[in-house]
Amino acid sequence: MEKMNYYMPDTLDEALSIMASEDVIVLAGGSDLMVSGFNGTGVDPTFNKSVMIISPLKELKGITKREDGSVVIGALTTSREIASSELVHPLVRDAASRMGAVALRNSATIGGNIANASPKGDCPQPLILLDSYVILKSVDGEREVKVDDFILGAKKTARKPNELITAVVIPPSKFTHYFYKKIGMRRANAISKLTLSCGAEIKNGVVVDFRASSGAAGPKVMRSRQAEEILIGKTLSELEGVEDEFLDAWNNVISPHAMAEYRRNTTRRMLKYFIDELRSGHPEGRVE
Repeated sequence: MEKMNYYMPDTLDEALSIMASEDVIVLAGGSDLMVSGFNGTGVDPTFNKSVMIISPLKELKGITKREDGSVVIGALTTSREIASSELVHPLVRDAASRMGAVALRNSATIGGNIANASPKGDCPQPLILLDSYVILKSVDGEREVKVDDFILGAKKTARKPNELITAVVIPPSKFTHYFYKKIGMRRANAISKLTLSCGAEIKNGVVVDFRASSGAAGPKVMRSRQAEEILIGKTLSELEGVEDEFLDAWNNVISPHAMAEYRRNTTRRMLKYFIDELRSGHPEGRVE
């Protein structure tokens, strides 16, 4: 059996020092990586690089709220902790609460869910809608990158080999209405076939802000700011006249591959439902 080299740093500084000297595989909850390295029951997983286990790093855990209203989630915070925190936006809590089985939610981390860059990943979808960003640290310093810019495509990110995701920051938002839907083979413990988040701020009968993002519909989470602009600034009574234009624009967002007709039609129905609920004067809060 081939021997696997691994590191288990005690501090963040130690972890960054290791990453500065060697290109390692970072392992946190392991819910994705242990599957990718799986060789069969009773057989050790195989990785093509040294593994650095960061799960003990306390600096990367917890959820806090800043004075400006933004919420900082440590990269090692689990899906269960996110789903149960009142500090976190409801759209992100919804996504975290629907991520796999209970055992997985107890181990899967938000940093790993983003770094894995799966088109079907649960948390990146609402995070991109909320203009969230990751904090990346290395021995050279720190930088912030929007999740939408960090995830380049399926399994591809903008992370440099010596960088570690240390936190995710969710900026404050003023949505008066929001909507989340995950479609899978069953309600729990299912990989997403399609997900959708929507958020809108209605003020004095005018759409001040409107956003939508779709997961599992292309090589990464799909969002069209150009389509969103069609609705922003319109009164609720004007939405009916531009609804089809908006929905047609969203057709171009969905990837032409992998059951495109199903994904376009289903996404169109969900978006139309949310817009129609806004037009009908739905009470503020979650649109079911």
